Amino acid sequence: MAQFDTAFDASTVDPATAYEVLPAGRYKAQIVESDLRVTKDGMGQYLWLMLDILEGKYQGRKVFDQLNLINRSTQTVEIAQRTLSAICHATGQMQVSDSEALHLIPMTILVTIDPPSKGYGERNRIRYLTPEAAAKSAGKTTAAPNRAQRTAPPAQTATPTPTPTPAPTPRPGSAPWKRQG
Repeated sequence: MAQFDTAFDASTVDPATAYEVLPAGRYKAQIVESDLRVTKDGMGQYLWLMLDILEGKYQGRKVFDQLNLINRSTQTVEIAQRTLSAICHATGQMQVSDSEALHLIPMTILVTIDPPSKGYGERNRIRYLTPEAAAKSAGKTTAAPNRAQRTAPPAQTATPTPTPTPAPTPRPGSAPWKRQG
């Protein structure tokens, strides 16, 4: 039994709701919290990340990721290092010694949904996009148009129209099937 110092009034606090995965799609997000945590088996460590969605219908929603940076499996570590590299490229922070250096830098993420497995429900999977990849996949260019591009209509490339070759002038009194040329 646990005795509270004061009575808890549940009518003053919104109840927790069931966790729902974020719909698959492209989102602008930023890392707001990170922590190096010990794995369940106690033999490794992972970088735990909380990201905040910055725009759109799901603004303010949180998504989570974890990168197994210290693990017995070299493949698991390699995947985590590649993901950390993707985060660094997406944030423009190419050398980091503290995960806090990655906080509060807007980036584009691609969220997918993994189906339920091993007794767990659906979960989000996050891919971190470089600014170039985000612009390319969204069909945008990263460079802003210059003034001439904003005011002038797009230039059209002229395709030369072939000049028709004139037919030979028939000579008077000759039949068309007897002409040469």
